[in-house]
Amino acid sequence: MKFPTFGLNGRVALVTGSTKGIGYGIALALAGAGADLVIVSRNQADCDRVADEIRGMGRRAIGVATDVTQNDQVQKLVERTVAEYGRIDILVNNAGTAITKRAEDLTEADFERVVALDQRAVFFVAQAVGRQMIKQGGGRIINVASILGLVGERQVLPYCVAKGGVIQMTRALALEWAKYNISVNALCPGYVITPMNEADLKNEKIYNHLLRNIPMRRLGRIEDMAGAVVFMASDAASYMTGQCLVIDGGWTAQ
Repeated sequence: MKFPTFGLNGRVALVTGSTKGIGYGIALALAGAGADLVIVSRNQADCDRVADEIRGMGRRAIGVATDVTQNDQVQKLVERTVAEYGRIDILVNNAGTAITKRAEDLTEADFERVVALDQRAVFFVAQAVGRQMIKQGGGRIINVASILGLVGERQVLPYCVAKGGVIQMTRALALEWAKYNISVNALCPGYVITPMNEADLKNEKIYNHLLRNIPMRRLGRIEDMAGAVVFMASDAASYMTGQCLVIDGGWTAQ
């Protein structure tokens, strides 16, 4: 019996929001497993910096500045990737944002800004890449959701709404696209130290509240998430689709 491995040699991975935080760690981990990369964020200089780093690891990489909330830019991103590599084997939908505000104070603009990036863009990027994967005979889509799509939290209502939608989107797409040999899964991180939440975590009250509620008594690290994505992108996860992989130090087990 031959068991599958986690190697990604020769595969092409596109990672949105991949110049910092969890997305950056995922991009480096995929490259470390042998994949060639497309680095995506809104800033071209940031994309080039990370692409240069990955080329230094011996892998091919390009950086493509893209606002993933704009469908015309998403289409150009897919076209550029296919022109460069000929295919897209792995999509990691990671770009996201959050607003911390009481529900009674949220504006329509607040709500729309979070949902546009954290939910709507996830679908339209998946759709554009999925069309290419259908043409080429398959691929892997990994949507970065959150445990706050599974449980509620105070003062981040639009984020909870968006991430809950991403989890359901993942399940629905998995059912539709299984016949095309496309697997669609979600990563649900718990509380992870990233540039996006760095300021909040400097608040001692918030930090201590989180530690008290995490059974492992520590916050997550970016590398905790990156390894899980390598698994979902690899042959070891070939029979896995429509699932949400929760990595949260035990938060949702309570």
